[in-house]
Amino acid sequence: MGEGPTAGAPGCSAGESAAWLPGQPAAARALRAAAAKPVHAYLLVGPPGMGKLAAAKAFAAMLVCPAGGAPGGGGDGCEACRRVAEGTHPDVVVFEREGAALTIDQAREVTRLSARSPLEAARSVVVLPDLHLAREAAPALLKTFEEPSGQVVFVALAEFVPPELVTIASRCVRIDFRPLDEAQLAQALVAEGADRDRAAIAARLAGGRFDRARLLAGDTGADRRWRAWAAVPGRLDGSGATVAQVADELADLLKHSAEPLVARQEAELAALTDANAAALGTVPARLAQGATRQGVRELEERHRREQRRQRTDELRTGLAALAGAYRDQVASGALNPEKGARAVALLDQFSADLAYNPGELLAIQALLVRLDRLGAS
Repeated sequence: MGEGPTAGAPGCSAGESAAWLPGQPAAARALRAAAAKPVHAYLLVGPPGMGKLAAAKAFAAMLVCPAGGAPGGGGDGCEACRRVAEGTHPDVVVFEREGAALTIDQAREVTRLSARSPLEAARSVVVLPDLHLAREAAPALLKTFEEPSGQVVFVALAEFVPPELVTIASRCVRIDFRPLDEAQLAQALVAEGADRDRAAIAARLAGGRFDRARLLAGDTGADRRWRAWAAVPGRLDGSGATVAQVADELADLLKHSAEPLVARQEAELAALTDANAAALGTVPARLAQGATRQGVRELEERHRREQRRQRTDELRTGLAALAGAYRDQVASGALNPEKGARAVALLDQFSADLAYNPGELLAIQALLVRLDRLGAS
């Protein structure tokens, strides 16, 4: 692919700072360098919540912006950067899957999108989240990645690279994202205005994830939920009634954990509704109503995806607390090391399975039954 615009060129507020991608300086430098002379495909790899999607959108802005793009996907950037950030640029598509995994039909839709000619920019960008969930669709995607249109850049995101996707990964420039340590997370949260004590708690519970830390910083119940999960080993007593009660309590905590996210989403929907009401008077009513309804549907779909991810994230946070409790019991001599290792292995497997079956709350009860049978309490 030919030379792209010079990153940070005059006319857009791009600097050389990596502040637009907190805690990922190596990834930020790699993307800034790649924007100057892009190839056809990139693969951003790392645990969930490391900022991969935000980085992909910012990189897309650099690729379609006449001046090289503004890190952060808009902000003080130009009109093109702002529209990428808002999801309205015609040459940048973020392809969100439907269902628990990317299907063959959805992979074909990715191929169709990649074949479109750009409308405004010199190239188009297709962002493909959750590539690790495209196992069955891998053959359908491979040809697209091997023989792309000369005007498209793929930016795929993955938590890991399963064996079925190694060939696709080999066709991409790989950029790794690392978990942040607690000090980095707390410092970033304080810089955004969070209370220091709340920032410290959020950083401890976030598992190295900046997006998760941001949400937890405004969640006063997060520490209480962590303690509830950590207390589970001491409550299991071999009774099915106890397992059922504990599972019900954890499920209820999981439900309430979504309240900060829902509050933010309600504010976003209200802001969009107000903006739509203001726009109705500027264009023909029939066109305006159709556009505003579509905008609301898209926002509601994004909100549903966010809620599913939040529930999975919260479950994983609880599982981490539970695994820590078993490790503490082993360290203190209160638990047989072999049983402790088996309990942690069960928790690790449950956490991994959430990528394919998110939100299966009844699985909590089954998990507790298996832990109870281990005698790990």
